[in-house]
Amino acid sequence: MPILNRAAELQADVTEWRHHLHENPEILYEVHETAAFVAEKLKEFGVDEIVTGLGRTGVVGLIKGRGNGNNVIGLRADMDALPLQEITGKEWASKTDGRMHACGHDGHTAMLLGASKYLAETRNFNGTVALIFQPAEEGGAGALAMVEDGLMDRFNITEVYGMHNMPGMPVGTFAIRKGGIMAAPDKFFITITGRGGHAAEPHRAIDPIAIGAQIVSNLQLITARSANPVRSVVVSVTRFQAGTTHNIIPETAELTGTVRTHDDETQDLAERRIREIVAGIASAHGAKAEVVYERPCPVTSNHPQETDNAARAAMAIVGENNVDTDVDPSMAGEDFAFMLKARPGAYIMIGNGNTAGLHNPAYDFNDEAIAYGISYWVKLAEQRLAD
Repeated sequence: MPILNRAAELQADVTEWRHHLHENPEILYEVHETAAFVAEKLKEFGVDEIVTGLGRTGVVGLIKGRGNGNNVIGLRADMDALPLQEITGKEWASKTDGRMHACGHDGHTAMLLGASKYLAETRNFNGTVALIFQPAEEGGAGALAMVEDGLMDRFNITEVYGMHNMPGMPVGTFAIRKGGIMAAPDKFFITITGRGGHAAEPHRAIDPIAIGAQIVSNLQLITARSANPVRSVVVSVTRFQAGTTHNIIPETAELTGTVRTHDDETQDLAERRIREIVAGIASAHGAKAEVVYERPCPVTSNHPQETDNAARAAMAIVGENNVDTDVDPSMAGEDFAFMLKARPGAYIMIGNGNTAGLHNPAYDFNDEAIAYGISYWVKLAEQRLAD
């Protein structure tokens, strides 16, 4: 089935907006120019109510349909960029060194703006559409900030939906699943305190590097021997820092890493085993160790009925054969999880084609996906708020 004619007509304008956003990336909550651009566009479209500063720098626009329905459907796009140096060489490449839209949030924002313009023009629905433009998805828990600032209750949102582009999926396709679709991205910080000394006299020291090496190796046994093999868990040590020169055994070593899981039981198991392994190995060698374990974001878990709603809307645009309703879950994290904790909803992937991967300095959002994204948002709103 084809994309909406009006969405195709909006393609050039929305692409221009996307390129503007890409050229001017902003980080975390400091999305002031982006939020102002969004609010100005919503005002230009004739959106009924525009609220700024929600969750510090988030923007919410309300479009009321032709009927008197009470249901309010929330559509969410993220606005923030990443601290990364762009190497695409595109005409619309970032104008700010060390910042770029390497995750496609510029495309997400532009597509929702395109849908906003269409919905404000047609109002072919019974109820209210809440357009949610969120800051600080990239590690700042902006979704939680908006929820805690009254997003759901203030606007009486009954359902909430999110969408993310996916490199490697063909343009014109969608993917979704019921239950966990994105992982809980936990973090851990380990400090090992031994006894420093001369490298020529290791027997007089307690070497935190040797101890840390054993910890790194043994943490992999959580996946291999502690967790249920049919449940996904990733434990990665991504930083190991110790020492200053070749002939000194340092006093301390620091390890940092991440744990990715899709259910609470496995998440609890991983934290417990990390603490046990670190304490046991450190104690065996006469060292001390401290573990700081953080759970910044829960599993992004799609609600069953809302997953069906999202899939049905996508199928109305691209056909049943182009919507994967049982996609493999990702081990990446997504703070839309907080919105799904607050209200029923679903998170769907839209194909970005054969592009560089997310968080890659060569990545760029594929403008060919824009009309599909606009059409999906419009169809979802109209189906969920039908007379």
